[in-house]
Amino acid sequence: MRGRRRRAREADPVPEPFTIDDEVSHLTRIRSEPSQKTLGAFYAGRKRGISTFGLLSGRESGRSGAGGFSRADCAYAARKHLPTKGPWCVDDMTSEAYVSQFSSDGSLLVAGFRAYSSLSPTVHIVNVQSSAKESQANVTEIHDGLEFSNDDDDEYSFGIFSVKFSKDGQEIVVGNSDRSINVYDLRANKVSVRIRAHAADVNAVTFADESGNLLYSGSDDNLCKVWDRRCLAREKPAGVLTGHLDGITFIDSRGDGRYFISNCKDQTIKLWDVRKMSASIKGRQPRFFDWDYRWMSFPLEARHCKHPNDQSLATYRGHSVLRTLIRCYFSPVYSTGQRYIYTGSSDEYVYIYDVVTGDIVEKLSWHGSIIRDCTWHPYNLTIVSSSWDGYLARWEASGDEDDLSVLTENEQRTSPYRQSYTRHLLL
Repeated sequence: MRGRRRRAREADPVPEPFTIDDEVSHLTRIRSEPSQKTLGAFYAGRKRGISTFGLLSGRESGRSGAGGFSRADCAYAARKHLPTKGPWCVDDMTSEAYVSQFSSDGSLLVAGFRAYSSLSPTVHIVNVQSSAKESQANVTEIHDGLEFSNDDDDEYSFGIFSVKFSKDGQEIVVGNSDRSINVYDLRANKVSVRIRAHAADVNAVTFADESGNLLYSGSDDNLCKVWDRRCLAREKPAGVLTGHLDGITFIDSRGDGRYFISNCKDQTIKLWDVRKMSASIKGRQPRFFDWDYRWMSFPLEARHCKHPNDQSLATYRGHSVLRTLIRCYFSPVYSTGQRYIYTGSSDEYVYIYDVVTGDIVEKLSWHGSIIRDCTWHPYNLTIVSSSWDGYLARWEASGDEDDLSVLTENEQRTSPYRQSYTRHLLL
């Protein structure tokens, strides 16, 4: 027995230490740490942390120079105060919350719930800023339907898993169960691009930057691909990135046409540089384990498996990706210099990772069920999380923990239907 135990311990995989590419680490630090001018003014080259109070007092005394704070100084000061207070209730529905997103200027928060969504080849657009139209209880006649299927397809020929606007708002890109990527031109009112992109469902797709020329996609075939719309001969991607061991659930671009992150059913987030992509797949995709994330637990023996041709720059571990396509994002440029990656999780937390160190710097805990999505305000220190418990919850960098409006343990639930049933009995 003693020998068997020793062999079992020796067979346990050892977690690899976190590593990150030097260039992206340097670029992240430049955006999120005090500038050399500020460091020199305060500490004459000595490596020490600077408090927010120190920055402010230095500006008042003139030590930071006549120019005041740099953008990196501002991001450094703001990221010292992460939105961990609360949460407060934004909305409480009788169905699972799937999506929560701030608009790019932070003036709107849009949420999607299970009762409002369905799998079909149609995307519905609502003009939320038109004073001439009103929507009560989401009346469907004011919704413009964009049809992505061909004329000879059935009404429900495929389902759309991912939708993203271009930066100029003139195009929409989708990924679907037909293993394809489609781009819809809103000005021409038609599908302008159809790409048979992957060997399985395309769960994630996004525009790489403001130009709209580059697309990133992720699929259940375990691959991330880069597409250049200026040269789509024979539906061949500009490049392929390998490293994940299971289906990709979401992709977020850093916005520079170079770096992006992907969330995956292998329970990791990976950071990528498109300059490291290959022209084609090297060898067969490895399959280390057989499981289904929709109803099974992740195999313990697969926790530290590694792809033999991993092209990623860094890997972030700790959160859980089970049952649904959980999303991840870079934190905002304005308030954090994109220093963090944050994600929902099936273990009911919002995780915040440090891009440079790989550390989990915060775990936001209150929800009673899977957190599928979360969104960080582009300018304010606010995070909103959306969960299958039916709640949209708001987290702030400051606030009174004794505030009676803060959500309590007594208001927690594992399902919105349980709350609905209780209300029905009371009535």
